Amino acid sequence: MTDIQFRVAFEEGTEPSFSNAYWNNHEPGIYKSIATGVPLFSSKDKYNSGTGWPSFSKPLPGAPVLERKDTRYGMVRIEVVCKVDWVHLGHVFDDGPEGGRRYCMNSAALDFIKADDLTDEEKEKFGF
Repeated sequence: MTDIQFRVAFEEGTEPSFSNAYWNNHEPGIYKSIATGVPLFSSKDKYNSGTGWPSFSKPLPGAPVLERKDTRYGMVRIEVVCKVDWVHLGHVFDDGPEGGRRYCMNSAALDFIKADDLTDEEKEKFGF
């Protein structure tokens, strides 16, 4: 794990916008927790929010994500963490597509697995 991955995942940091691994990734696949490889988000739910971070309209069905109030830095936000490994993933906002939600995640907290590299079971489960 790199220094930035550790800082984001376990010290609740944030990586720079527009210069992270997945903000502009358009390949089909699954985004998993950097710590345990638990599947969290699908490229099918990823969209360009213009923020410079990977944004998703929703987590995978049944994904172990927990939302909790975050009052750090003088703001009130909703933090998103993985319930399996407690990795800080990012924040969720109510300004997503079609009046929905925007899961604004840190690339440093995620591993991307291309659809072609998923197991047959994962391809079937996630619709690839």
